[in-house]
Amino acid sequence: MATDRPLAVTAGEPAGIGPEICDALAESRFADQVVIIGDASLQQSALPIIGTPFPAPVIKGKPDPANARTLLDGLTRAVKGCLDGEFSGLVTAPLSKSVIANAGIPFTGHTEFLAGLTGTPKPVMLLVADDLRVALASTHMPLSEVPAYITAERLTTVIEVLHHDLQSRFGIENPEIIVCGLNPHAGEDGHLGHEDAAVIEPVVRALSERGMHLRGPLPADTAFTPAAGHKDAVLAMYHDQGLPVLKYAGFGHAVNVTLGLPIVRTSVDHGTAFDIAGTGTADPGSLLAAVELAVAMAGA
Repeated sequence: MATDRPLAVTAGEPAGIGPEICDALAESRFADQVVIIGDASLQQSALPIIGTPFPAPVIKGKPDPANARTLLDGLTRAVKGCLDGEFSGLVTAPLSKSVIANAGIPFTGHTEFLAGLTGTPKPVMLLVADDLRVALASTHMPLSEVPAYITAERLTTVIEVLHHDLQSRFGIENPEIIVCGLNPHAGEDGHLGHEDAAVIEPVVRALSERGMHLRGPLPADTAFTPAAGHKDAVLAMYHDQGLPVLKYAGFGHAVNVTLGLPIVRTSVDHGTAFDIAGTGTADPGSLLAAVELAVAMAGA
């Protein structure tokens, strides 16, 4: 099912590759389905644009924290448009967390910022590459903080959001989810950590008894293999447990999806690439894939 409302595409960090990969949408089949939100002086195509001019000069490869507030204002404008029904969904080009932080603005990433704007208590990050979907129980935090963060309550909420949105956003009637263990070998019967048996296993059992199709905790080193027979999604416990596998399998055409929001939101699987910004060599493949998936999700 198609939607007659356009997608909002935020052009991201102006000193990065965001504006130029957004221009590539003009030559795609999605040209009449998007509106760019960014600085019109940085866009070379004739795509419709909602202008958010930056106060400081933009030099490719050299980000200026003075532009951070305007960047976030543009993102806020896009979200408001989604909530008001002006846009069918949101696609985001990359920004730099450190540049925004250097402007004195507390910021840990798109996911958390969007959750705040929409009043979402627990967003869930999902990466999609072809038929591989990898969700995260925790996102941008030091590895040392992960074990204490993975509580039964939080894990239950993450799985509930993942299960619900696989049904509502992806049209999977009875999704099968593999849940990774936290420790090597999923704790090895307590010899390599207690969290798997004490926290993860009881949650998986309780939700399975409610009718969800879950398996785990499985050792992460085998959860992604053909032998594990994963079907619809793998839930990793932390960022670098799941995303290296996903990006190895699909870098350049993988898509970042934020689940649990009241709006559709997808994003690219890469960063700002300051080193190649302005050279004309940036690959727009991930942005095109993000737009394609957002169109499908918005029309589901």
